Amino acid sequence: MLPRSTVLAWCCALWMCGCGVEREDRDPVQETLANLEAAGFPAHDLQRVGDAVYVGQDVRVSLQASRELLAVEGDGHEHYRTANLVSTSIQRIYVRPSTSMPNSIRVQLVEAMANFNDLALRISFELPPHECEWDPNCDPLPPTALIDLIINPVLPSGASATSVFPAGGEPGIRIELGPEVAQLAPNVIKHLLTHELGHTLGLRHSDYFNRAISCGGVAVNEGSAGVGAIHIVGTPTGATAGGSIMNTCIPPGTPGELTSSDVTALRALYR
Repeated sequence: MLPRSTVLAWCCALWMCGCGVEREDRDPVQETLANLEAAGFPAHDLQRVGDAVYVGQDVRVSLQASRELLAVEGDGHEHYRTANLVSTSIQRIYVRPSTSMPNSIRVQLVEAMANFNDLALRISFELPPHECEWDPNCDPLPPTALIDLIINPVLPSGASATSVFPAGGEPGIRIELGPEVAQLAPNVIKHLLTHELGHTLGLRHSDYFNRAISCGGVAVNEGSAGVGAIHIVGTPTGATAGGSIMNTCIPPGTPGELTSSDVTALRALYR
C-alpha cells in the first residue's frame, strides 16, 4: 500500500481526471456560460438561445466578452501551488523515459524541458545520464532527483496523462502517458509534457476552482484535494481558456509554450 503522502500526491489519476488532451471541440456557448458563472452571474440568470447567451433575458454576451469579465488584471490568470515544493538543495532533475518510449514523445520531451530551462530557474530538467557521471575529472554534481516517464495503457477515464506532486522536498516521481499520446500533434505532446512537468514541481491547475473554464461542460471544482491550493504571489486573479499551460484542458492550436503568467508563477517559486 502506498503511504498516505504518496496517495495524496497523485495529481490527475485520483482527483484530476482530465489532465491532458480533452475537448478540443469545446462548445463556445458552454464556455461562455461557464465564464459568466465563474465571474459571479447566477446560473438562473443565464439563458442560451441557439448560439447566443443572454444575461437577465436581454443582454447578449459574446465569448470574448465573457473571457474579458474574468481578466481582472494583467493577463488574467491566477496560479496555485501545492503545500509541497521541490527543496532548494535539488538543482537538477532527470527525466527518465522508459526504453519503449516512442520517439515522437522523446523529441517533444526535450522541447518541454527547454520550456523550463530557458527561464534559468534554480532547477533544470535533463535526460540521464549526465556526462559527468562517467568522467572522474568533473566537479561533483549537486543533489539530483529523478522522474520516470512511462506509457500506461490503463489510465483513468478521460485522462491522457497522470503525474505526481512533490513530496519530501523532491519533485513528483512519475509521469504516465496514455499510448495515444504518441499519435498527437507535436505541439500538443509538448504542451502535455510541459503541463505534467509543472505538476511535478507543485503547480495546480490554474482553473482548479472551475474546470469548465478550459474544458467546457459543467463547472467542476477540484478543491484542495488534500494537497493545498495556495495562491502564487504575483499572479493576477481569474482564469481564461488557453490562458495558461496549467489549465486543465488543452486548447486547439496550442503552441505548447508557457504563457507569461506561467513564467511569473515559476519564477516566483523557483528563481
